[in-house]
Amino acid sequence: MRSRPTALLGAALAAAALTLSACGATADKSADTGSSATADAKPATGLQLMVPNAPGGGYDTTARTAAKVLEAGKITNQIQVFNLPGAGGTVGLQRIVNEKGNGKLAMQMGLGVVGAAYTQKSKATLAETTPIAKLIEEAGAIVVPKDSPYKDINALVAAWKADPKKFAVGGGSSPGGPDHLLPMQLAKAVGIDPKDVNFVTYDGGGELLPALLGNKIAFGASGFGEFLDQVEAGAVRVLAVTSAEPVPALKDAPTLKSAGIDLVFTNWRGIVAPPGISAEDKKVWVDALTKMHDSQAWKDEEAKRGWTDAFQTGDEFGTFLKEQDASVAEILKQLGLA
Repeated sequence: MRSRPTALLGAALAAAALTLSACGATADKSADTGSSATADAKPATGLQLMVPNAPGGGYDTTARTAAKVLEAGKITNQIQVFNLPGAGGTVGLQRIVNEKGNGKLAMQMGLGVVGAAYTQKSKATLAETTPIAKLIEEAGAIVVPKDSPYKDINALVAAWKADPKKFAVGGGSSPGGPDHLLPMQLAKAVGIDPKDVNFVTYDGGGELLPALLGNKIAFGASGFGEFLDQVEAGAVRVLAVTSAEPVPALKDAPTLKSAGIDLVFTNWRGIVAPPGISAEDKKVWVDALTKMHDSQAWKDEEAKRGWTDAFQTGDEFGTFLKEQDASVAEILKQLGLA
């Protein structure tokens, strides 16, 4: 996890964003309104990107990184990134659905919002939103504070199996999110009944880290990119990553597979817009993010943060969302959470 904006700043930005106009996104076009923007078109203007959890987490990092690349590359003018946390991301989901037709607004989201829509019994659904783009995938990590008695993943698992109900596990998402699904699937893989897992939820990585450093939980389960600074500083240790292959940014961390645990788990992040936006507004978002994806600056950020490129747009991303929704719903039903 990196140095983050304060929660107060996030709240202030959210409040400011509520006062902005809901008119459509704009990009410079040629004199003929029927033709598309040229290669040297002016940057798209007036865009807002909502983060549906607290500053400091994976969504926040992804949104602010995307905004930085879009702005620096003059693909867009300044994008207002603001936080609207609550209920595992479903407060933000409700807001995006309520903003029907607002082509300026989009929401950073991912697997966590898919699950939270079920566990929080959200009236708003992702099926109502307009799919824009899937951006990246990221391996999960099993993390302990530097003074933890557990020096490797197998020692941790042995202690966890001995008394799972007293072994607090923390994640930066609500039940149904990736940080919840990961320890539940890990428990199942090592022979622990997922219903016995003592899971403690935090609203994003910004809240998870202090709990981990304060020894309020035995271990954290989250996207590894949220811990890189603390790993480098020696404040936390990654006992294992959940990808199929080792993560270059964490060269000393084994995969679960290499440690003898049969589990591979990846998280993903994407962007959706309100329902009912115009085809033109959707194209502004898709075109901007496609240019961002193709830029060297974005590729550099992916390499720096250990993100795996997973770019999809429009209908392709919409199909992926439907598949993820069905898969998560099935897992949560097994846990009695949906």
